Amino acid sequence: MTVYFRSLLLIAFCFLAIGSYAQQHKKTAAKKPAASLSSSIAAGQKVYMQYCVSCHQVDGGGVQHMNPPLIKTTYVLGDKSKIIKIVLHGFSEDVDINGDSYSNTMPSFDMLKDQEIADVLTYVRNSFTNKASAVKVSEVTALRGKK
Repeated sequence: MTVYFRSLLLIAFCFLAIGSYAQQHKKTAAKKPAASLSSSIAAGQKVYMQYCVSCHQVDGGGVQHMNPPLIKTTYVLGDKSKIIKIVLHGFSEDVDINGDSYSNTMPSFDMLKDQEIADVLTYVRNSFTNKASAVKVSEVTALRGKK
């Protein structure tokens, strides 16, 4: 084999290897989740600071007898569908948490996009000493039209 022919074979092999790598990388990239937990929490913190902080405070402690705390409560850490529905449809019931009663009405935040709701709830469920699973956009979407 001549040097010229070997060079052509080497170049052809390199192109095939690069093409194969690119195809494999595309498939791997497509399988990755759209947003990691940390990016969802960071995006959720921005939503929280814009819409939630005035009632639930920076530390998630709420305002005594008015706005409930978001720290280790069953509303936050329990069934995700309940907290999703509260954000989507508002909440006007009195609620007792740790022996204190909270009576302020929470308005609906259904003007937020499903991604924003998922992010802010993921933030709340993973902040203020809370540790809970993320809220998925699909979970918000599934509950948007239901009461």
